[in-house]
Amino acid sequence: MSLRPRILVIDDEPQIHRFLTPALEAAGFEPIRADTAAAGLQEIARRAPDAVILDLGLPDMDGKTALTKARAFYAGPILILSARDREVEKIDALDLGADDYVEKPFGVGELLARLRVALRRGQPGDAAPRSVRAGALEIDLAMHAVRRDGAAVRLSPKEFDLLARLVEGGGKVITHRQLLTAVWGPAHVEDTQYLRVFIGQLRQKLEPDPARPRHIVTEPGVGYRFLAGDGS
Repeated sequence: MSLRPRILVIDDEPQIHRFLTPALEAAGFEPIRADTAAAGLQEIARRAPDAVILDLGLPDMDGKTALTKARAFYAGPILILSARDREVEKIDALDLGADDYVEKPFGVGELLARLRVALRRGQPGDAAPRSVRAGALEIDLAMHAVRRDGAAVRLSPKEFDLLARLVEGGGKVITHRQLLTAVWGPAHVEDTQYLRVFIGQLRQKLEPDPARPRHIVTEPGVGYRFLAGDGS
């Protein structure tokens, strides 16, 4: 990664660039501007940005098509920034390879935080974490061991598989479909009730307050993410 990570913003709204460019610069990034999907794809190929912020409503190509084209040759983080707030749009974009999805209007603090998480995940040579500390939790994926406040927590094989998939996401939202496929197999991609039950069981065993989870966080209608911090 360069000294100042390059962030390509693909958006046709001039006000978004006027707002994001100084915000990214102030946060230590080097912003690159593209106003169309074609220009954005060209910039990805030419300049290999450290991350891409992509709008879905572009004038020359649907953003999901641009996402698919980018994923054919670009492995870095891609964050969707869009006014489309339907759950199906978020799920489709994440399933097509986006790392995260931020709705317009948005808070710049939230966008920058999600960008930093995506960049940490996208650093070359990074492997999925094998041991994680999250508050009072210690999760050792290699040893299949979980401790809370130093005491062993007993998880069923499916509970551990689900937790491991969330932890390996490193803060990235994992869709219902992705989790169901990874843990229960392709035949169960519609069985979201399985997921709700097991997420509830994990929260009961791992969260200080299961009704206000800090670590296993819901993205409504889309999926879940694991946060190692306090969830604030």
